[in-house]
Amino acid sequence: MFLTKIKNKGFTLIEVLITLVIMAIGLLGLAGLQISSLRDNLSAEHRGKAAQLAYDMADRMRSNIDRNNMVGLNDYTNAAVENTNCIAVPIVGCTATEQAGHDVFEWEREVANSLPFGQGDVSVAAGVYSIIVEWDDDRSGVVDASDAAFTIRFEP
Repeated sequence: MFLTKIKNKGFTLIEVLITLVIMAIGLLGLAGLQISSLRDNLSAEHRGKAAQLAYDMADRMRSNIDRNNMVGLNDYTNAAVENTNCIAVPIVGCTATEQAGHDVFEWEREVANSLPFGQGDVSVAAGVYSIIVEWDDDRSGVVDASDAAFTIRFEP
């Protein structure tokens, strides 16, 4: 009875290749997870900015209305107009209507600068005002139905 000892002197080439394949798959999975995490974090940041911008416009509208003349809020649904008289300190020569146009101008500019392809809109239906902020959330280069939007509604 002769017993011979077989010594393993190292890994075979196949074991090394299998280890490399398993490591590569794991690293690719981690890279995909990192990319997904970055994309979701950016989307969450955009949602936060959109909410802040929508509430900013609502605050602008509330601060400019004449409680005796609620029709003045409809000025916020009209075209945006820059009016430097409305930003002078003290404010001189700026009516509520001019202030509304200037508020919309500043707000739309801030939406466009803060969000990718950002768009803002103020509308009214049956006395309920809607403020909508949309942006290119899926990075397709255009704002469409698949992109996110933030909407608030309020009654003065």
